[in-house]
Amino acid sequence: MSEKKILIIADQITPFVAQSPMADYCRQLPQSIQELGNDIRTFMPKWGNINERRNQLHEVIRLSGMNLIIDDTDHPLIIKVASLPSARIQVYFIDNDDYFQNRLQESDKDGIEYQDNDERTIFFARGVLETVKKLRWNPDIIHCHGWLPALIPLYIKTAYKEEPAFRDSKVVYSIYDKPFNGLFSPRYPEILLTKDMKPGDEGSFQTPIDFNSLMKKAIDFSDGVIGNSMNVDGSLLSYAKENGKPVIEGDATTMEASVINDFYNKI
Repeated sequence: MSEKKILIIADQITPFVAQSPMADYCRQLPQSIQELGNDIRTFMPKWGNINERRNQLHEVIRLSGMNLIIDDTDHPLIIKVASLPSARIQVYFIDNDDYFQNRLQESDKDGIEYQDNDERTIFFARGVLETVKKLRWNPDIIHCHGWLPALIPLYIKTAYKEEPAFRDSKVVYSIYDKPFNGLFSPRYPEILLTKDMKPGDEGSFQTPIDFNSLMKKAIDFSDGVIGNSMNVDGSLLSYAKENGKPVIEGDATTMEASVINDFYNKI
């Protein structure tokens, strides 16, 4: 097939964060998919433990400056960028003083999970989509990795479905091991609404809203689902198949990039 535009959105990418199965995979996948003839853009959060000087991050002024309103509070969106070493791929970082500066991933250094992890998913997803619009780059495939981009599929099929940048986009969701045990606010379905969304557009959430509930919501609005660990909760992949989603089972991190590229073509 002809060149596709692939947007890869990940919780973690090395060398910007410590090595992990996700971080290592999301470092190699963009380069491998690019080498197969595709055009790639990559996004991740600007976690507080990322060394900006060592990794040569710098703010992109023309993309920064927007305020995202979450639960009636303004949160400035800051966009930074760096290049993957030895690859012609730029990584865009979503940053904000409240949600990411001086803060780690799911939990702090003492292992205490952040109480606003739910709001962080909203800010991150909207920040990515608003930035891609500004780039004037229309992805054919949006491939999400991890828990933080969980609202991307929902937003693509609801709030952003008429946006020219995403009108024809298909969403693939990669599920990893469970990273947190906490619960999201019961008001989460209310506060995630944006643009012209109406109550009910988000569908019903399994309650209480935990990690599996969040993943099922991502699955509901995705066009394809991939298991990215042998330890993925099998019930999530079963849920995807029961709902008619194409699924790659097993551990995709051990598979050739051509397998993932073929899956994109299938989607």
